[in-house]
Amino acid sequence: MRGSDVKAAVEWLVSAAGDPQACRWEWERSPDGVALLPAGRHWDVLVLPGGLGRAALAVLRRLHGRPGPVLAGPGGTRLGFFVPAGTASHWLATGVRGAGRGSWVVVPHPGRAPGAAGHWLVPPDGRGTLTDPAVLELALHEAAAVRAAGDGPSGRRG
Repeated sequence: MRGSDVKAAVEWLVSAAGDPQACRWEWERSPDGVALLPAGRHWDVLVLPGGLGRAALAVLRRLHGRPGPVLAGPGGTRLGFFVPAGTASHWLATGVRGAGRGSWVVVPHPGRAPGAAGHWLVPPDGRGTLTDPAVLELALHEAAAVRAAGDGPSGRRG
């Protein structure tokens, strides 16, 4: 990301914090370069298993080019898709967790290299672009169908 893009992403993210200055301070002083931000104010996060999340992200990129922000957790075992606030309370899907109002999300600084706490696969654009939940749902269906078609007779990928 360019410097101006990082600055815009930082400003957008800290706008969700109750104390934006404390958020900036946390990013600067945290050994992992992360801050806790409240979900449910400007965005919710839908957390998916890594394999399904990466497959859905590939579908989203093919359909829309650039989805909203996407975080990869440590080791890439989970992906978090930033969606409009309120989505998590209405989302019902096996294996998908929602972080909405009352939840906190570990968020790395958008301009830093990947760390132990995770990293951005799609960093925020600073304009507030989020992934449309209806499009994410379609991408998940397509990703699940493609993954299921790749299963062998034993039900495992082969």
